[in-house]
Amino acid sequence: MKNNILVIGGTGKTGRKIAERLTQKNQNVRIGSRNGHPAFDWEAPSTWPAALAGMDKVYITFQPDLAVPGALAAIEGLTQVAQESGIKKMVLLSGKGEREAELCEQVLIGSGIDYTIVRATWFNQNFSESFFLDPILAGQVALPQAKAKVPYVDTDDIADVAVEALLHDQHNGQIYELTGPRTWTFSEVVQEIATATGREISFTAISLSDYKQQLEQFQLPATYVWLINYLFTEVLGNAQNAIVTHDIEKVLGRKPKDFSEYVREVAAMGVWNPKVNV
Repeated sequence: MKNNILVIGGTGKTGRKIAERLTQKNQNVRIGSRNGHPAFDWEAPSTWPAALAGMDKVYITFQPDLAVPGALAAIEGLTQVAQESGIKKMVLLSGKGEREAELCEQVLIGSGIDYTIVRATWFNQNFSESFFLDPILAGQVALPQAKAKVPYVDTDDIADVAVEALLHDQHNGQIYELTGPRTWTFSEVVQEIATATGREISFTAISLSDYKQQLEQFQLPATYVWLINYLFTEVLGNAQNAIVTHDIEKVLGRKPKDFSEYVREVAAMGVWNPKVNV
């Protein structure tokens, strides 16, 4: 059966992979982004009705994170537009262990629209496509919560689960928690990347206050600094988030990608090789 599916964040870490997979499965895909046609902009609610018009289902990812102030109001507004637009199914990317994100989940759960919640732990791709990439390229990684154990999940696995949820009704009303198959500390991550790339990359444990000060010195937006502080305290500071789940196996019938496999793939692409100025 062919569906009309809006992929919000369709150019992002998970959205672009979901859009590709849905297109390969002969679904009609609309990319929800500021540059989309029609455009979708979280900061411009006036764009939402046109983006949802004619759609059957929608994948929702909120930037930068469902935990930030304003996210709940945005999800409430979008859900109302989805109800008015006749959307039949919503799949929400949420954060594992984020209380604020769970408040956003409840909006979908109470909407009367079929839904699936996909709670993901931290992405593998945070080290190759996001805020940990620059320190790795510099060869010096300094982070708080050095002893925290994280079962990093790959965005390929998230995309595969989201596609299954979008296309198959047996996932309606389900909350899936996605993790990788084992946990890693930051020092173990850095050592794994250093070994795979043949580079010297150091790891230094620092306090959260020192890390926040570094971020502020780089003149990063206040919302971003707030989010990083939240993630390092509420998420990494919660031992429950070190628990490995088996929902990927339940949905896909296979094991999730291990972080070491992700590292080998990315190292082979040269992503972590510092650029040499000629």
